[in-house]
Amino acid sequence: MNYKQTLDYLYASLPMFHRIGAAAYKANLDNTHALCKALNHPENAFKSVHIAGTNGKGSTSHMLASVLQAAGYKTGLYTSPHLKDFRERIRINGKMISQKHVCSFVDEHQPTFEKIQPSFFEWTVALAFDYFRQQKVEVAIIETGLGGRLDSTNVINPLLSIITNIGLDHTHLLGNTLALIAKEKAGIIKKYKTVIIGETHPETEAIFDLKARTMLAPIFYADAELQTSLAKSNSLKTSFRNIDIKTRDKQITFPFNSSNTIKNLQLDLLGNYQLKNVTTVLMSLALLYRHFPFTEAQLRTGLSTVQQSTGLMGRWQILSHKPLVIADTAHNEDGIRMVMQQVKKTPHKNLHIVLGMVNDKAIDKVLNLLPKKASYYFCKANIPRALDADELAKQATQFKLKGVVYSSVKRAFGMAVKQAKTDDLVLICGSNFTVAEVV
Repeated sequence: MNYKQTLDYLYASLPMFHRIGAAAYKANLDNTHALCKALNHPENAFKSVHIAGTNGKGSTSHMLASVLQAAGYKTGLYTSPHLKDFRERIRINGKMISQKHVCSFVDEHQPTFEKIQPSFFEWTVALAFDYFRQQKVEVAIIETGLGGRLDSTNVINPLLSIITNIGLDHTHLLGNTLALIAKEKAGIIKKYKTVIIGETHPETEAIFDLKARTMLAPIFYADAELQTSLAKSNSLKTSFRNIDIKTRDKQITFPFNSSNTIKNLQLDLLGNYQLKNVTTVLMSLALLYRHFPFTEAQLRTGLSTVQQSTGLMGRWQILSHKPLVIADTAHNEDGIRMVMQQVKKTPHKNLHIVLGMVNDKAIDKVLNLLPKKASYYFCKANIPRALDADELAKQATQFKLKGVVYSSVKRAFGMAVKQAKTDDLVLICGSNFTVAEVV
C-alpha cells in the first residue's frame, strides 16, 4: 500500500476516537499490552516523560521536547491529535516520521495486529514506540490521548510523570467532577517515580497526594514551587512573550544558575495561558536535569524556538495581520475562558469568531463564555464527530450569539476575513478540527 492507501486503511478499519468519539474508547490496556508483546516491548527501550492533563499537555510536551533538542539530545515526541498530517503525531528532533516508515510498519504488522483488533490510537502508539526504539532516541516525550489510567500510552515507566491541570472535559468517559477526572489522570503516576502537578486545585490536591503516597512517588506542585510572570519588557506586539521566573522555595534551584531567578526568557508561544505551562515545563526541567543536563543558553534557545523546532501549531497562532487573524485550538470551558481573557487584552475594533465544535462537548458551557458583541461564522469541520453548524447556531441563539451558518470551515473563514476591517480581529476556535482546516 502507498501512504494514502495506508492512511485510508487505518482510518476506515480502526476505530478512531477523534473522528467518531466514544465508540473508539477502550476501557482497558489489554490491546496495548498485546501489541507491545508482539513487538517485543519497544516501550522499555527508551527513557521517557509522560504528560497528561485537561489543557496544556500539548504545549508542555512541545516545550520540553524543544529544550531537550536544543541541549543536543535525540528527542522523540508523541502527541495527538494531528492538525494537517497524521505524521505530526510522531517526531524525532522535530522531524515527522517518514511516509515510507508508516507504510512499511503497517504492511509488516497488519496480519498480527488484525488478530488483536486495535483502535486507531492503539495502533499509532505501537508505531511510535517501535519507531523510537528503532531510531534509538535518548528520551521520548509522550502525551496521553485521553485520561491517563486507561490511556494506551500508560504502559511506559517514565522518569517523570506530569499532570498539567484538571478541568471538565470528556466527562461522559472520565467522570463529571474534577475529583473523578483527577483520579483518571492520576493513573499515570508510577511507583517511586516523581510526579509534577502543574496547577494546584483544592478539589484535586488530596487525590494526587494520596496516589503519590500510595505509589511512594515524590510529588511537586509547579505553581507552588515557581513564580512565573510576564517581564516588564513584554509587549503584545512582539513575536515573543518575555517571561521572568523565580523559585518560591530555596530548596528548588536552577542547576545551571546560582540565582533563584531567570529573567527575560523568550517564549515564541504567544498565548498568555502559556505562563502556566512554562511554569510546569521549568519545574520539570529542573528535576530532569540530573538525567539530561543543559545550559541556560540551551534553555533560552529551546523556549524561543518551540514552533520552529517541533512544528507546534494552533496555539494563539497569528496567521496574518490587518486584519489580525488568530487560530487557537481551545475547545473546552477552561481553554475558551483563557482565550477570551486574551482577546479582551488584544487591541481590536470588531471581533469576528469562526466557530465549529464537536458533538460530545459541553457546548453550553463554552457558548456561555463567548462575547455577545461579536460576529459569528458557524461551521462544521469535515469529520463525522463534528457538530452540525445549524445545531450550533441554534444553541448559540440561546446565549444571544448572532451569526450566519456556512457550509464549510473554509467558507466561514473566507467570509470572516472578507468582512473584517484592517483593525478588526478574526478568531478561529472551538475544535482542533476547525483550526486544522485553516492553518
